[in-house]
Amino acid sequence: MKHGGFTLVETMVVIVLLAICATLSMPVFTAWRVRDQVDARANAMLGTLAYARNEAIRRKARITVCRVDTARNCLAAAKACPSGSADWSCGWAVMIERAGAYIPLRIQPALDSITVASGLTAITFSPPAGQTIGSLRNFEFAPRTTSAAQRGASWRRCIRIAAGGRARVSDGACTGAS
Repeated sequence: MKHGGFTLVETMVVIVLLAICATLSMPVFTAWRVRDQVDARANAMLGTLAYARNEAIRRKARITVCRVDTARNCLAAAKACPSGSADWSCGWAVMIERAGAYIPLRIQPALDSITVASGLTAITFSPPAGQTIGSLRNFEFAPRTTSAAQRGASWRRCIRIAAGGRARVSDGACTGAS
């Protein structure tokens, strides 16, 4: 009597082929994950900036977006994140000043795998139109550890903030213009 099914050799061949396919496709999945993290972080900052501008208009008060430490306090200009990096990867918060103290309205947690470079240590939106104070208002997002394939402009996102307070995200690295 014959029984249908697969032999051990046939099963092993299929397993080896699946292992080869998984090994070859792993860099593609890793690249997709890194690019998705860069996009997600840039969109989180874009949402934070829009929220801060809207709150400045709605509350008729100055609203500040700043880098924060683990205690949710704004970091000074020369102070590094708890991870040791001097960028915005340690997270940021939307703050309102009340009675000389900053009160957080919204906090974005740290994500050390993505660099968020900017010449700013904080950005303030002022009423009545939500305009920004300062110049050179941009943020550049990129993977922290890059392979040779991840060094191009397609791995970077740039947020530019106009003097009127509106922010927009674009593909590629930020240029010197704000």
